[in-house]
Amino acid sequence: MQKVYFASDFHLGIDGRLTSGEREKQIVRWLEYIREDAAAIYLVGDVFDFWFEYTTVVPKGYVRLLGKLAELRDQGIPIYFFTGNHDMWVFRYFEEEMGIPTYRKPIRREIMGKQFLIGHGDGLGPGDYGYKRIKKVFANPACQWLFERIHPNFGIGLANFWSQRSRAADHPEEKDFLGEDREWLITYANRKLETEPIDYFVFGHRHLPIEYTLKNGYSRYINLGEWLFSNSYAVFDGDSVNLAFFENEEGRVFGGG
Repeated sequence: MQKVYFASDFHLGIDGRLTSGEREKQIVRWLEYIREDAAAIYLVGDVFDFWFEYTTVVPKGYVRLLGKLAELRDQGIPIYFFTGNHDMWVFRYFEEEMGIPTYRKPIRREIMGKQFLIGHGDGLGPGDYGYKRIKKVFANPACQWLFERIHPNFGIGLANFWSQRSRAADHPEEKDFLGEDREWLITYANRKLETEPIDYFVFGHRHLPIEYTLKNGYSRYINLGEWLFSNSYAVFDGDSVNLAFFENEEGRVFGGG
């Protein structure tokens, strides 16, 4: 049976339970594990903890992951890449080098007869106004052009510094399910259902593996979690979407719904 796989928030470039290099090897093992029955693979943002793509320069490293993705594409498996808040400066490299389309906003897609809304999730729903303001600056083409004028040795080093400061400032409560009223992406999904019939909302960004039934009683919100510690991903078999964990027997799903 062919299946569709979703994963996000690898955050390659910083260490977690494993070093970034060891985690990259682990992700490559996962891609090899799913290759035989993968109808498609969706990488839903923050694959890299930082990525800025200059016209003729990309960040060094990640050759194992990039090589495996190219191999899977050459095998004919569709792969879709979404930018996140840490790697929003992926531009044309994935599409031009590997034939992997890149999306910057959530997309609605029918998969095996079900309606999906898929996106990283940053900047959606109420709250987080400070980030929403700064995202407008980061996504501004003029600001990106100015940053590209900075030599990569300095520009990438500076960006990595700020990226790791952001990670160090994460709040402890991010590891707890906050309930429907305080989970911004659930609020967003419930509001979206007022105008669009969606079966599954699949997001990353939250860093918590969550399965939750929305207010209409059947649509599902899935948060993909992360790979710094959980190694969580989602699988759609044509009937339902479920979270799973790779090389992590202690993985826990939150949400209770």
